[in-house]
Amino acid sequence: MQVLVCIDDTDNLSSPGTGKLASRIVEAIVEQGWGESHWGITRHQLLVHPDVPYTSHNSCMCFNAEIEDKYLRSLIDFASEFLQRESAEGSDPGLCVAIPDRINKLDSLIDFGYRAKETVLNKEEAYDLARKLGIHLSEHGGTGQGVIGALAGVGLRLSGNDGRFRGKHQIGAVNQAISVRDACAQTNIDLVRSLDGIVLMDDEVIHLGEKVKTVLMDGKSILLVYPFSEGTPDGVKWQTCTKQQLKRF
Repeated sequence: MQVLVCIDDTDNLSSPGTGKLASRIVEAIVEQGWGESHWGITRHQLLVHPDVPYTSHNSCMCFNAEIEDKYLRSLIDFASEFLQRESAEGSDPGLCVAIPDRINKLDSLIDFGYRAKETVLNKEEAYDLARKLGIHLSEHGGTGQGVIGALAGVGLRLSGNDGRFRGKHQIGAVNQAISVRDACAQTNIDLVRSLDGIVLMDDEVIHLGEKVKTVLMDGKSILLVYPFSEGTPDGVKWQTCTKQQLKRF
């Protein structure tokens, strides 16, 4: 069965980030033989506001996993103990584990996720929705405020249209130029699209920037590009987006 796991508020400004802890949970799933997870971890930006306590950037990390039903409890127990042990001093970690196929009102969960990007929510709202939808939600230190972001992250991942994938792609290319076809063949990139929605053809050539990162759009791993202002000498028209351009995803 497919599960979604999201953690939030596990770090501080000097500790390993929440994404690192999420990746270690992914590793445990594989090492313990509970299942597999190779769809990537997504980072979801939540509201930054004086009334919202957070330790660094108020973003949560979510991933998909395919596990056997009998290992669900083991996964939850491991993740709970792991966050209790590994989360940084001063953090307020939260854990959410959801089974999409068993949620009959996905829209309400997705709506919660998007509201968490725009307004101040509270733990009671999060726990109430989790109970109604049959979702595991738990806190593992501090005030436990991270349950809000953990639940929101699952909703945002389910939307298929929010977040950046953790890490950067390592793509072999001559002079940083490569065709869309070859870039996708070397990675799990599903397609290449411009910022204004143009889907590039397989034979189009793109210039790779310093960090090649993808975003979650339409349920796919999308590499976003934008045009060179005047083109390049070798005729390449497109370049990958900068980190600054990707901050809004």
